[in-house]
Amino acid sequence: MNVYDKAYELAKALEDSHEAKTMRAARAAADADPDARRMLFDFQKKQVDLQQRMMSGEEPSAEELEGMSRLYEVLSLNPLVQKYFEAEKRLSVVVEDVNRIIGSSLQSLLLSSE
Repeated sequence: MNVYDKAYELAKALEDSHEAKTMRAARAAADADPDARRMLFDFQKKQVDLQQRMMSGEEPSAEELEGMSRLYEVLSLNPLVQKYFEAEKRLSVVVEDVNRIIGSSLQSLLLSSE
């Protein structure tokens, strides 16, 4: 068994999953609406900026985090954006589950070698 081949199989399975297909469809629907598209683009741009700052060691202020949370709530009032956020969250849960499974396997491997 080649681990890299299995990794590519897993990546393909995630890409072809119901959750990924649902997210792509929700994004396409949101992108078809100019207001929803603009709102999502602006929100994701702010999200990426915040994440990059955090990765460089900068702690966001409580006000910034609260502002992002409020913005998320406001954007969720748009049904197209809400469907996208929900689909994105479901896919994220699947990816987290896969990471947990892999991490658990690696942890048991590392612990058993002591």
